[in-house]
Amino acid sequence: MSLPRVAFIGTGGTMASLGRHALDIQDYSTLGQVMATETIMARVPELAMVAEVIARPYGAVISSRIGFKDWRALAEACHAAVDEIPGLAGIVIGHGTSTMEETAFALSLGLKIDVPVVMVGAQRPATGLSSDMPMNLLNAVRVAACPDARGMGVLLMLNDEIHAAREVTKTATWRMQTFRTPDFGVLGQADADKVAFYRRPLRKTAPNTEFDLRTMESLPRVDITYAYADSDGTAVRAFVAAGAQGIVSAGFAPGNPTPWEAEALAEAVKGGVTVVQSARVGSGRVVAGAKMREQGILAGDNLNPQKARILLAFALTVTRDPAEIARIFETY
Repeated sequence: MSLPRVAFIGTGGTMASLGRHALDIQDYSTLGQVMATETIMARVPELAMVAEVIARPYGAVISSRIGFKDWRALAEACHAAVDEIPGLAGIVIGHGTSTMEETAFALSLGLKIDVPVVMVGAQRPATGLSSDMPMNLLNAVRVAACPDARGMGVLLMLNDEIHAAREVTKTATWRMQTFRTPDFGVLGQADADKVAFYRRPLRKTAPNTEFDLRTMESLPRVDITYAYADSDGTAVRAFVAAGAQGIVSAGFAPGNPTPWEAEALAEAVKGGVTVVQSARVGSGRVVAGAKMREQGILAGDNLNPQKARILLAFALTVTRDPAEIARIFETY
């Protein structure tokens, strides 16, 4: 019986990094040694036991530098893999953990392929003592090859846990269990005997969206302003002056900026900037109350600020109608 075929696109990150010695699990990035996709695979020969893994080189990129240009390039790389590899069961993308949740959400909004795409990274470099890279990569390949993973959009796999791109966020600086889905929990787990799913996302996801990353030349500028005691709206006015077409307010729970920041956001709306209210707490919905509706500010639902920023930027590529943007936030 032949094994499933899975493409592996490596972009660098901790999982591809080499340290000076086994205890170098903090400053390894200063060494600047990053493995190519094929070299990463060679360090995990057990991959051959679960799938025929096909390397698709991309290039090493520090995840803190990854943004729209790489999202579009990765979308093109995923489509090319599907076109060029007969019978492809799924795709795994190796990625640094800093922005992995954002890349995952962007791809989940803008891909037009129906094979599973699984993002994977590591909290410790490949050379680190008890590195999580080998098992994370092996499990990501298993999930990508699993028929039950189809139709869930882009998934994220770390620490034996499977998360939905829309819902997951990084919650700890160093811990292995850093990725969490605060409101709803994991979709499933990759255990020793099988990949087990227990729920499916309900919001629309790739490929059944109104967005296509490959056709986007750029994204409109969307910034995030963070609420804190005494925040006075200076950041909001600076973003507007810099040409922001959208602003996400990361407000206090349940979704309120300071009065002074609220004034600046209301001014921005009057000036034609689309404002979406999110919350800085990382869990729970923001609801469009009477005051928000009066000011023309839209609700970000339960998306964290960084995810709300991506969805607002995507929405602004297809419409500037506030009602339509509100619909998009209720859909994805």
